[in-house]
Amino acid sequence: MKYDIKDKKLAAKGKLKIEWAGSQMKVLQLIKERFTKEKPFDGIRIAACLHVSSETANLMLTLKAGGAQVSLCACNPLSTKDDIAASLVEDFAIPTFAISGEDKKTYYQHLNQVLDTHPHITMDDGADLVTLLHTERRSQLKDVIGSSEETTTGVLRLKAMEKDKTLAIPVMAVNESQTKYLFDNRYGTGQSTIDGIIRATNILLAGKVFVVAGYGWCGRGVAMRARGMGSHVIVTEVNPVRALEAIMDGYQVMPLADAAKMAEIIVTATGDKHIVDESIIKNLKDGVILANTGHFNVEIDVLYLEKVKKSKKFVRDGVEEYLLPDNKKIYLLAEGRLVNLVVAEGHPPDVMDMSFANQALAAEYLVQNRGKLKKGVHTVPEELDQMIAQLKLESLGIKIDQLTDEQKRYLSSWNEGT
Repeated sequence: MKYDIKDKKLAAKGKLKIEWAGSQMKVLQLIKERFTKEKPFDGIRIAACLHVSSETANLMLTLKAGGAQVSLCACNPLSTKDDIAASLVEDFAIPTFAISGEDKKTYYQHLNQVLDTHPHITMDDGADLVTLLHTERRSQLKDVIGSSEETTTGVLRLKAMEKDKTLAIPVMAVNESQTKYLFDNRYGTGQSTIDGIIRATNILLAGKVFVVAGYGWCGRGVAMRARGMGSHVIVTEVNPVRALEAIMDGYQVMPLADAAKMAEIIVTATGDKHIVDESIIKNLKDGVILANTGHFNVEIDVLYLEKVKKSKKFVRDGVEEYLLPDNKKIYLLAEGRLVNLVVAEGHPPDVMDMSFANQALAAEYLVQNRGKLKKGVHTVPEELDQMIAQLKLESLGIKIDQLTDEQKRYLSSWNEGT
C-alpha cells in the first residue's frame, strides 16, 4: 500500500480521536451499518481530497465498509492532523497522502497520487481534484462516474467551469444541501472559528470590536458566536440583501475600509480574493488580529504583508507578528489559512455527521445513476436531504409532528379558500 504521512508512530493517538468522533456521528454510523450489509461500492474506487481530520476518517471508514477502495489526500496544506493520517494508514489500511505543513510541490504530488488510483468517483473540498482532472489528467475523465464537492468555494469554481462548458462530469454539490450549509457552515464554522482564534491567542473576546467580512452562512455563524462571547460585531458585505439581513439581525454594517479603522479582530469569510488588501491594511489599528475562515488563503493579502514588513516573528503557535513600516504591529493567524482547522480541530463531529452523511449518500447516488446524469453541477435530491435531517433528529431522541391526510390534501389543493 502506498502512502505518504509524517509518522506512523502517531497512529495510536489518532485512532482514539477517530473513535471519539465516530461516537458522535450517529447518522453516519447508521449509513455505515447499511453499507456494510449492502456493499453499494463493490468494485468502485473513490479518491478524496478533504481535510484530514477525525471526522473525515469516519467518512473514509464508511465508504470502505460499503466496499469502496478509498484513498485520501489533504485539501489544505496546514489542516492535516498527522496522527489521524497515521491511524488511517496503520490501523485501517487506507492509502493516505497528507503531511501537515507540506509545501505546494508536495501538495500537488499528493493530489496526483490519489488520482494514480484511477478513481471512479472523486470527493473534493475546494475542487482541486476536479480541476486537476480537467487540466493535466483529462485522459482519466472517461472513467469517472462523477464527483462531489463539500464547500462553497469549490461549488463556485465548479459552476464557473459549467458556465464555460468545460465541466465534463456530473458533480454533486453537497454544499447546497440544507443539512450541510444550514448547520455545518453556520454552527460548525461559527464555533470552530471562535475556537481557533481563542486557542491561538488566548484573548478575551468580550468588549472587542470584531469585524466579520461576508455574511453568508459561514459569516452568519461567526458573527453569531462572536456576539455570544460579548464582542461588538460589525459586518461588511457587498450583497445588499445580506447587508440588510445583518442589520435586521442587530449588527452594525459598514464598508470594510471604515470598519478596519476601529477593528481589533477581523475575520474574512467571503471565498474571494484580497478582501483585506493593501488599502485596508494601511487603515488597520496597531495590534489588530487578522484571521481567515474561507477555504483558500487568498482573502488576506499575505504577500503584501511580506513585501512591506520591517520584521516578522512567531509570537505563539499559529500567530505571526508583522511589524509594518509605520511601526504598527499586525497579528496574522494560521498564515492566513483556515483558522478553524489550522490552529483548532475544525467543525465538531456532531455537525460533520450531517455533512459527511451527504457525501456518503451522494457517492451512492452517483453509482446508482451511473451514465444517467448530465455533465454539470447537481444538488443532492431533496428526499436524501430530508432523510438525513430525520435520522439526525432520531439520533437526538427528538420526535416531530406529522401532517394528517386532510392537511396533505389541503396543501396540495387550490379550490378550498375563505
